[in-house]
Amino acid sequence: MQSGSRLRADGLAIGYDDRTVIEGLSVDVLDGRITAIVGPNACGKSTLLRGLARLLKPSAGQVILDGQAINSLHTKEVARRLGLLPQTSIAPEGISVADLVARGRFPHQKVMRQWSRDDAETVAEAMRCVGVTDLAGRLVDELSGGQRQRVWVAVLLAQQTPLMLLDEPTTYLDIAHQVELLDLFAMLNREQNRTVVVVLHDLQHACRYADQIIVMKSGQIVAEGNPNVVITEALVEDVYGLKCQIIDDPQTGTPLVIPQASPYVRTRT
Repeated sequence: MQSGSRLRADGLAIGYDDRTVIEGLSVDVLDGRITAIVGPNACGKSTLLRGLARLLKPSAGQVILDGQAINSLHTKEVARRLGLLPQTSIAPEGISVADLVARGRFPHQKVMRQWSRDDAETVAEAMRCVGVTDLAGRLVDELSGGQRQRVWVAVLLAQQTPLMLLDEPTTYLDIAHQVELLDLFAMLNREQNRTVVVVLHDLQHACRYADQIIVMKSGQIVAEGNPNVVITEALVEDVYGLKCQIIDDPQTGTPLVIPQASPYVRTRT
């Protein structure tokens, strides 16, 4: 593991009620890079992300943010440094898109500093980046699943944190919007040095966009590192139970996972 990273977990144990999902897990998030967390359903990916974001209190170990235990920091201070896009978000009933995105500026408000022109410009830019400017006056309740997802991304962008944690951000999005959104996060990482941690189900997306990939199985990290080194046919079969062939992505040279064809799939020549 890399020492001195802004965000890391040391000996983390997290669960729900009496059920432990993750135990004894330690990991460093690479500063200024994109880290993808992958693995089969119910392996602990989202639990780890929620623990890193302080949404779940560990029963053992701790999360360290900028050299301090995250649980010792004030909520507003954490929100200025770390933004989270959860799997599901519920907007207040009857709220407009513009008003919801504006709530991303809350961590930056102070007693003597309320709404400013900079806040308004940041909100407008966040909506522009994800293509929801034309929805500004619409009620969030009226939007499709894909539109709502992009609005929540705009809320995260308006928060302007150096660390962004994303739990399956491409949910509900068609393939064009998935690529558009991941390109946006890659741009924020490259041009603004934002650190991005993202849970993804799609291995192709994870390999294409991530500098570091963390592979989980049964609440443990079984592999981590550069996708070109970590993602192998043997690992995919062990973690997912999927026989496959891995070839180089013709666009990027990153691993492209081709599932073994079932005998029920028609071959065409």
